[in-house]
Amino acid sequence: MTLFYRVSAVATTILAVPLLVCSQNASNREPSSNRTTDAPAATQGEAAKMVPARADLVRGLDAKKAPSGAAVEAKLTQKVTLTNGTELPNGTILVGQVAEDDLQQQGAAKLALRFNQARLKNGTAVPIKATIVGFYSPVDKESDPEGGGPSDEIANTWTAATLQVDQPNVTRGVDLHSKIGSDSSGVFVSTKKDDVKLDAGSEIQLAIAPAS
Repeated sequence: MTLFYRVSAVATTILAVPLLVCSQNASNREPSSNRTTDAPAATQGEAAKMVPARADLVRGLDAKKAPSGAAVEAKLTQKVTLTNGTELPNGTILVGQVAEDDLQQQGAAKLALRFNQARLKNGTAVPIKATIVGFYSPVDKESDPEGGGPSDEIANTWTAATLQVDQPNVTRGVDLHSKIGSDSSGVFVSTKKDDVKLDAGSEIQLAIAPAS
């Protein structure tokens, strides 16, 4: 009986190791978030008005070639209904620009973005407030264990309890930092390279609200 229990314990340990490794690999892909309830009430109020969304970056961006004010576009890959009832259909273009880094992030190179408008297919412009809560390059989308290829999307798990996002190594040693209360949608920072490049087709996960 003693030998049986020892063999069972060893087998259980061996089976548990792959599960632990898989769990760690999956967690490394996810943005870390700040869910503190000590944030200003105004920031918590902003988050409560937001809903999750996903979009693909229409054109690639290079921090060295994109001056402040340069246009940025991303296309929604699913319908989004804002908290005021406004519907943004699949294919709606989110319009923004290269912005100033109001988060004051430290790094060798930075690229701050601000999305502030949704352009419907009929030409209607809807003012929005948007925060980037996740970013995945086309390579990440292809290697996602829950997806089968570039067309698959990684779930946007953002909730109104998440007020700050810090996602490391979103692409080529570049980190993403964003806050719900910031004027910018997010800041991409490289601490090791002198440039920040974002590939066309990258998936941008957002929290979106009607502009106040």
